[in-house]
Amino acid sequence: MRIHSRLFLLLILVTACFTAQAQAQGPYAVKGGMWSDSSTWSGGALPGAGDIVTIGAGMDVVLDVSPPALHGINLSGTLTFADGEELELITEWILNRGKLEIGTESDPFTGKATITLTDNVTGENINGMGDRGILMAPGILSLHGDRENAWTKLSETAEAGATRINVLDASGWKVGDEIVLASTDFNPRQAERRHITRIRRNTITLDEPLEWMHYGEITYGVDERGEVGLLTRNIKVQGSESAEESYFGGHMMAMDGSTMTVSGIELYRMGQHMELARYPIHWHINGDVTGQYIKNSAIHDTYNRCVTIHATDNLLVENNVTYNTVGHCFFMEDAVETGNMVVKNLGIQTKCHPTLPCQPTGLFLPIQNEDGQKADHILLPSDNTAATFWITNPDNTYRDNVAAGSDSTGFWMAFPTNGIGAFLGTEKGENTWPGRSPLREFSGNVAHSNFDGFMLDRGPRPDNTFGIAGPNLISRADPGDPNSEIVLAHFDNFTGYKNSNNAIWGRGEMHLYTNLKLADNAIGFTHASGAPGAAPYTSRVVDSLFVGESDNIGNPSRPEEIAYGRSLPAAAPDYPIRGYEYYDFHHEVENVTFVNYEANELRDAGALSYLLFTSFGMSTSNWVKDLTFQNAKPVSFPPIQSRWAADLGRSSAYKSAAFQDLDGSVSGIPGAYIVIDNGIAADEETCQMKQAWNAAVCEGDMGRLSISGNFGGFQNNPITEPIILERNMKRFEYVGQTTIGSGAQINVETARESLSLTLSEMDKGSYVIFQLPEFTTADNGKEQRSLAALKGASETSYFRDDNGLWVKLVATDIEAPTGPAAPFNPFAAGGPSGPCSGICIDVSR
Repeated sequence: MRIHSRLFLLLILVTACFTAQAQAQGPYAVKGGMWSDSSTWSGGALPGAGDIVTIGAGMDVVLDVSPPALHGINLSGTLTFADGEELELITEWILNRGKLEIGTESDPFTGKATITLTDNVTGENINGMGDRGILMAPGILSLHGDRENAWTKLSETAEAGATRINVLDASGWKVGDEIVLASTDFNPRQAERRHITRIRRNTITLDEPLEWMHYGEITYGVDERGEVGLLTRNIKVQGSESAEESYFGGHMMAMDGSTMTVSGIELYRMGQHMELARYPIHWHINGDVTGQYIKNSAIHDTYNRCVTIHATDNLLVENNVTYNTVGHCFFMEDAVETGNMVVKNLGIQTKCHPTLPCQPTGLFLPIQNEDGQKADHILLPSDNTAATFWITNPDNTYRDNVAAGSDSTGFWMAFPTNGIGAFLGTEKGENTWPGRSPLREFSGNVAHSNFDGFMLDRGPRPDNTFGIAGPNLISRADPGDPNSEIVLAHFDNFTGYKNSNNAIWGRGEMHLYTNLKLADNAIGFTHASGAPGAAPYTSRVVDSLFVGESDNIGNPSRPEEIAYGRSLPAAAPDYPIRGYEYYDFHHEVENVTFVNYEANELRDAGALSYLLFTSFGMSTSNWVKDLTFQNAKPVSFPPIQSRWAADLGRSSAYKSAAFQDLDGSVSGIPGAYIVIDNGIAADEETCQMKQAWNAAVCEGDMGRLSISGNFGGFQNNPITEPIILERNMKRFEYVGQTTIGSGAQINVETARESLSLTLSEMDKGSYVIFQLPEFTTADNGKEQRSLAALKGASETSYFRDDNGLWVKLVATDIEAPTGPAAPFNPFAAGGPSGPCSGICIDVSR
């Protein structure tokens, strides 16, 4: 039976009795010594097949032979593997209240040691920690193999059919070792494992030719050299072969008070599918574990996660390789975990299920539902959108890691409001605020060959479900005080390539991205607001590089790809690629180079674009400067096609897409605005129309016009009592958002009895004039005696004539020009909501 609630995990903290089988009398150590010495054991005979062996407190036994398959080991003393030997220990479980040691940090094990965890006696629950595991209750585990070079990169491209590869560093690797080459294309399943048959310096000969090309170059300044991971270690902990059919592998679990230091080991056929708390290696509610670690290890062909950090702080997870794993891989469980160091890990081929495809939840229209979260074959709802790095609290370090091919997500910062799982409703959980905590470090990370490379959005609800937009990151100086100062969240030196949707999707305020290198993605960067106007900016991208198409052509296989000459990010070959997408509210881009975003006969492309075809707020306070374009169309605001839409609601904010070109590096005109050609925002007398961009370059001030009313959000049915705006003989149906230039004169046609007009994001003295036939009254402003007097007025005014009402809205210095208009609530039924934050006037008939 699937258990959705994790509160039962608290029961594990209560010491349980052994099962009857675990209590069965078996041989026990009567003195310290060698396992092979019969005098070590009660009765004077060595442990036999099916025995439960006990090594009591104060006993120190050295395993120097491979015993017959045991039922279990109760360990309260010390069990050490003899160094230099080839040993295998086969058992259902090891209950460790003492110390299990195979090598130490200062003296690594040099032989070959294998612990195989069987499941011949099913249904056991040893000490409340399940079955088929190394169970520390609490205990000490010291496993230290002799391998440290866990992974490297190709030094040149390995072509399909090649039997030799060249890598940057093969030191310590050996003939017979198993390695895995990560995909360097959109398809994560192009990862390939091989065995080494020969090594000469950094040239490796493989036992079989490669099926796919694996790219090995730095192209246009973006490092797309494919990773090569070492899977073999001289210490292996594995589930027995039956796990390949049952997906019920072994597990290692450390309870509070345990010490687990692990380096240079191999975990194979581990993790128990659909079982909570049964993971390959798992620190379970341990608190501060400073000095503990898992390093230099390989975790592959597993059925339930990779490394689980649960209510555990200050753990080091460094230089590990994972491959062919199920569910969130490097897994931070309940959002209360802090101070952990996740450094230089490589995750290859993360799957949602052992055999079934993902059913993800996302913004892309075909997956804008939560159906996959209700599936019976996943542990958590989010596992159907599986992430190689699942991050629930920003107060941790993620440095120099690589998410090299998830079926869904590479890095997912999924911040709930408070602690969840076992900490839901507890004092610690209620006093934990992940979405308001400062970001400790996120630097040097790489995501490629995923659907989404880096996702910062869609945090889990208390029941672990999530929406397509959700809790985000707005870091506060005091996370417990929602009104304390917003502090910077800095993301540095991130590389994302060959992601078939977004390289980066973020949500929150005051997020700074520096030294980005993004290439060969469907979309490079998109960022959503978390609280419009709460911070000086929502996102800022600085000193970065975007490449539309690099020299890495991938492995074109579909007819469309073969015809085009390279692999494509989307199923449809004419999908338009974009570098930087504008989304809701205030964003800044500075000193960024865009390369190879050129439209061609197959598909459109653009360096700067917008989220297709968003209903949510845009802002004229967006700006760019110091941009460089190489073989790149600077701007693409494509006309609507529903098949490309991320959302397709009625409040079409994309029709107000705009940004200011501060230094003219986009348009050639310093201070000009680039606005979508929506039929009313651009005036041909003051703007240069850019047909290829579907945009206009406009001089003079630009702002936002908002009109209150129900414009429907995600609804698509016709608007009741529509509002038609007319300018210079061009008509435009207002649908909740539009950009407008200072000096515009707009005729308003509607059957509505009243309107509320708001002008925002404009410099002092900028204005817009409205002609409102059949309207008669205005609630504020100065009444003028003539139309000429109104047009010459320097303050908000109105004038009545025989046909109706004229209104002139004039910006004052009350409104800060960099702030947004009335904050737009994307979940509200209508258009802009909240108090007027610009210059407002209500008119009626």
